[in-house]
Amino acid sequence: MQHFIEHGPSFAWLRVQLEQGESIQAEAGAMVRRTPELEMTTHINAGYRPGVFRLIWNMLVAFLRKVLGGETFFVNRFQGPQGGEVVLAPSLSGHIVHKRLTGSQKLFVQTGSYLANTGTVDTKVRFGGLRTLLGGEGLVLLECSGEGDLWVNSYGGVIEIPVDGRFVVDTGHIVAFDGTLDFKVRGVGGLKSFFFSGEGLVCEFQGRGTVYVQSRNLSSLVGWLSPMLPA
Repeated sequence: MQHFIEHGPSFAWLRVQLEQGESIQAEAGAMVRRTPELEMTTHINAGYRPGVFRLIWNMLVAFLRKVLGGETFFVNRFQGPQGGEVVLAPSLSGHIVHKRLTGSQKLFVQTGSYLANTGTVDTKVRFGGLRTLLGGEGLVLLECSGEGDLWVNSYGGVIEIPVDGRFVVDTGHIVAFDGTLDFKVRGVGGLKSFFFSGEGLVCEFQGRGTVYVQSRNLSSLVGWLSPMLPA
C-alpha cells in the first residue's frame, strides 16, 4: 500500500493506492473520490461483536462513540479485487499525520481527529475523567492500538514534539499523544490568570514520547464566530 499526504499543511488530503487484497477504513463522509474498481461498504462504527445481540450492542457502542468520542456512527471500508485509489479528506482545514502502529504501541487521539486506518487497528473510547472534561477536549479520548496504519487530522498545521521529561501545552492545541506519556490538566496560573489571561487550562505531560500539537485552536474559532451568528 502506498499513501500520499498532499496539499498540506493547510488543506491536506490523503491519497491511498490499494493493492489487491488491501483495504482501508475511514470516517463516513471523508471520501473525495475513488477509482471504479474499488468497492465501498458501510459498517456500524463498533468493531466486531459476536453473539445473538451483536447488532443491538454494536449500535449502542457506535452511538456512544458518536456522542462521546466525536466519531461518525458509520464508517466506510474501501477494497477491491484488483486494488485502486481512494482520496480522503477531513472536515476541517488542516494537516494529516500518519502513524504506523505495532502491537505494543498506543496513541491517544483527541475527539474528532480520527480519519482512517488499515490492518487491525482498533479505536476504543476511553473516559479521561474530570481532567479532560475541564480541559475542553471532551470527556473521552480515543485509544488507538493494534497493527496497521493510522491517520489523524488537525485544525491547522501539526508539529511533532518529542518529550523527555515535562512538557506543557494548551489543551485546545492537542491532536494526539503517545500512550507512554502521563498527563494532567491544570490552570495556567492563579485565579487572575485563569479568568483574564485568555489561556484557560493547560495539559502537563510527563515521561518519554511524542505529542502532536496543532497550530490552531478550534474552540477559539467557535468563540470568534459565535457573536456573528444570528440569534
